[in-house]
Amino acid sequence: MKFLMICSFLPSVLNFRGKLLEAIADRGFEIHIMAPDLKSFPDETAKLRDLGYRVHWIPMHRTEANPIYDLKALFVIYRLIRKIQPNYVLSYTIKPVIYGTLAAWLAKVPHKFALITGLGYAFQNVESGKRSIFQKLVHSLYAQALKHTEKVFFQNPDDLKLFLQMQLLNVNKPTVVVNGSGVNVQDFNVMPLPLNKEGQVKASFLLIARLLGDKGVREYAEAARIVKAQYPETEFHLVGWIDDNPSAISQAELDTWIQEKTVKYWGKLSDVRPAIAASSVYVLPSYREGTPRTVLEAMAMGRAIITTDAPGCRETVSNGVNGYLVGVKSVDDLVQSMQYFIEDSQLITYMGQRSREMALNKYDVYQVNAHMMSEMGL
Repeated sequence: MKFLMICSFLPSVLNFRGKLLEAIADRGFEIHIMAPDLKSFPDETAKLRDLGYRVHWIPMHRTEANPIYDLKALFVIYRLIRKIQPNYVLSYTIKPVIYGTLAAWLAKVPHKFALITGLGYAFQNVESGKRSIFQKLVHSLYAQALKHTEKVFFQNPDDLKLFLQMQLLNVNKPTVVVNGSGVNVQDFNVMPLPLNKEGQVKASFLLIARLLGDKGVREYAEAARIVKAQYPETEFHLVGWIDDNPSAISQAELDTWIQEKTVKYWGKLSDVRPAIAASSVYVLPSYREGTPRTVLEAMAMGRAIITTDAPGCRETVSNGVNGYLVGVKSVDDLVQSMQYFIEDSQLITYMGQRSREMALNKYDVYQVNAHMMSEMGL
């Protein structure tokens, strides 16, 4: 039996799907992975091959829209699938879901699944009813591809609801909402909270994200600037990188925040645990997510959370219990929530403990994977 996973960004396989593939391999499946740009990720490619997985290159641009190149990707994926002859295919993120699913259907793969991990740029502002020609095209392709799946997985109920409202899914199509990608609670164990000079827990904030506008990076920096004017000793950490994406912030903006000491910039980290350990409150002011993995990792390490009352984010916080929910794009809400933690450090300890409990009970990666595998009939 062969299991094929199709993705658009190879590092995400080990980071987000590693334990799932490990569990499927343990069932006796031969694992195949298709991804573009393998030359840019030699370490990840080598690690996957060392695990006994077969890794295949496909010509796919993650963020660029080029119909000719995309058709080439569809043809290459189809040809590879015919060669591999997998029994199961699981695709995630926009292009793999569209072209991977269509290719698997054309190649008559028996079991085809799609995982919607978030909606991204192609779904910005669709609730307003105004869609660009590009968005209409993407949505039409999504609808065609999902028609040929056996089942569609979502990481939050809001995305499922939107797909049904936009008629991208037939109401009779089997769907499942899973608790994100899960988190390995053993790898992300509770770490002591940072202390101030007096030996008391201090409020120290952290955001980990691709540096995109819709991750709320600008709101985080502006809130940091306002809070530091009143509480100059407060630390604001930032981990991430400027992505090749239409909503990416500029290098000049980042340089300004660093030079003005608004944020302490860590750059891109392969292991985010030291940054989480150096902070006491995790902040993600994102406009929309699937289920944010960084929030789950911070929760598992016993950190209080500030995130938006937005799809994918709101599921991770019980407001006032393990953190605070704030309005999307609301700098004022961010500032107010940060002040609560600065002025009452006991909240940091209490809410961090509740976060850990939620990570154990709801987001443990083994529970999430067992749910997905059961739904795929594995």
